Amino acid sequence: MADQNVPEHVTYEDAGVDTAEGARAVDAIRAAVASTSRPEVIGGLGGFGSCFSAAALKGMEDPVLVSGTDGVGTKLAIAQLLDRNDTVGQDLVAMCVDDVAAVGAEPLFFLDYIAIGKLRAETVAAIVDGIAEGCRLSGCALVGGEMAEHPGVMAADDYDLAGFAVGVVDRPKMIGPELVQEGDVILGLPSSGIHSNGYSLVRKVAIEGKTVGELNEPLDELGGESLADAVLRPTAIYAGGLIAALKAGAPIHAMAHITGGGITENLDRALPAHLDALVDRGDSEADDGAFPIPAWDVPPVIDYMVRAAGLTADEAYRTFNMGVGMAAICAPDDLDDVAEALEDQGFSPFLMGVCVAGTGKVVYR
Repeated sequence: MADQNVPEHVTYEDAGVDTAEGARAVDAIRAAVASTSRPEVIGGLGGFGSCFSAAALKGMEDPVLVSGTDGVGTKLAIAQLLDRNDTVGQDLVAMCVDDVAAVGAEPLFFLDYIAIGKLRAETVAAIVDGIAEGCRLSGCALVGGEMAEHPGVMAADDYDLAGFAVGVVDRPKMIGPELVQEGDVILGLPSSGIHSNGYSLVRKVAIEGKTVGELNEPLDELGGESLADAVLRPTAIYAGGLIAALKAGAPIHAMAHITGGGITENLDRALPAHLDALVDRGDSEADDGAFPIPAWDVPPVIDYMVRAAGLTADEAYRTFNMGVGMAAICAPDDLDDVAEALEDQGFSPFLMGVCVAGTGKVVYR
């Protein structure tokens, strides 16, 4: 008979945590992390803290650190359903670095947190490859992160992501609502698709009830693209090009990152309290309920989701980015210079509105 006083032998692996697989995952991401390095990075993976030299800040009159944190949200559920995990990392970086860039700050470094039910090195490597791509596009270094295995708390194939970005701007060069004047014009930068917001609605009206095979079928409404490809297209990253344009002297007064809440609930964050953003979204809704056509191109996948959900124009502009990933505000006399500076960085800016007397809201015509 077994001795009742002898405790059962249970290892950490028996409890669901595979430290050996964790070490393999770290090895699998080393090259991706190294590809994002900047001269200020000190050391590499493996330390308890990530080190980044602040020497470059000495040349600034009044250096201001700007931080941002975010996640990817329910878009992850679609990536997991389709077992396509190589793009959501770029979504994660975009959500953080473009918030930081909105005040004119250059993103310096990025850290990630990956919570996963069962750690698989290949899955983590795919996620981190996407994070590294986002960091390269924005010019910041991936200096560290954390992989946490949560057996018994999360399903084996589930994971969640969080990201953290830190940037810097010289206070005299900061941009924001205080610089915006009546008569300033608003330029939009095209989005690459839905980006990373509105996906609870996307899943409800376009994903639920469909098989993986159906999601991978080309659709005429999407120009021959599949729903899988369209909804998992990674979020465009604007930070690198915007900071380069500002450094080149582009006289931008303020910027707005169009994320959750759409144009309606983000563009107003770049306005002072005494001005409205008057945005031209095309003709009013017709008597037959036809959706108004904006004065710029809207990705087919957004139009598809708006129609699938039966959204009104007001609801659509408060849910999706409607083809605008970032907005920049400048003086009308500087419009040509700003547009040229943005074009030099590979953007295709378009005029979307003007700042008028008001109460700090977004209004449409």
